[in-house]
Formats: sequence, C-alpha cells, structure tokens
Amino acid sequence: MKILNECRCSFPAVSANEALARAALSAFLIPADPTAQELADLRTVISEAVTNAIVHGYRHKEGMVSICLRLLPERVIYIRVSDKGCGIGDVERAMVPLYTSAPEEDRAGLGFAIMQTFTDSLHVRSTPDHGTTLTMRRRLGCSEEQDEA
Repeated sequence: MKILNECRCSFPAVSANEALARAALSAFLIPADPTAQELADLRTVISEAVTNAIVHGYRHKEGMVSICLRLLPERVIYIRVSDKGCGIGDVERAMVPLYTSAPEEDRAGLGFAIMQTFTDSLHVRSTPDHGTTLTMRRRLGCSEEQDEA
C-alpha cells in the first residue's frame, strides 16, 4: 500500500484530548482539500473513536490513546485509533445501535453507527484485557462524483 503522507501521535486518555485528535486530523487533511462536510464528518468520526477509547476502553483508568492518519492514493483517508484498555468482549453486540456498556453514564450507544455512516469502511479488532483498534477509511470526493453522474 502506497502512503502519500502519514501522522502518528499518542496522548493520555483524558476527554480534553478529543479536541487534540480533531485538530490533528483537521491539520493533516488540509492538503487533501476536503469539503467542509467531509472535514466535519471525519472530525466527528475521530472524536467518536477517541471518546470510545477513553470512556469505554479505560473506564476511568489511566492509559494512552494512539492515532495514525494516512493519506493514500485516490484521496483515501485512513484513520486508526487504538488503546490498550479493557477491550470489547462482544464486538458484534457493541456495534448494535443504542447498545452501551455504560448506561449509567447516559451514553447513547451510537458511536459505532456514526463511524459506519461517515466512513466507507470500519474494522474493529479487540481483545478483552488487551485493547481495541478501530480502522476506518473514507475516500474524499466520492459523494460529489456520484452527484455529478
């Protein structure tokens, strides 16, 4: 796989760093010239992924969240968010809209649904007690090309 550009960073699993992830993604995407909607969608995606790592992966414990951003040929954006938290025992169940492992915290259970809606692909790899990695891809400009056809 040819990589045109790449950015990697890690930060403590605290909610204030959701903004850091959004800012890093925004700065990384500028050379790819995304539309305002594409940028908003992808900022939402990374925010949901990082929030899941912080809230569900570490469950009020200390830890690190890592992100990897790649620009691939044909304006494909690759986003990977990973943690070394508690992991997900049943990924299929966790991906059902409205399911939440933290109902006492008024969580809506829509994070994975949002990520699936705003990306072309979402892959979840998780091992209980070892962490979770989310890998997402989205091709920029797809909706514009389809609208013109």
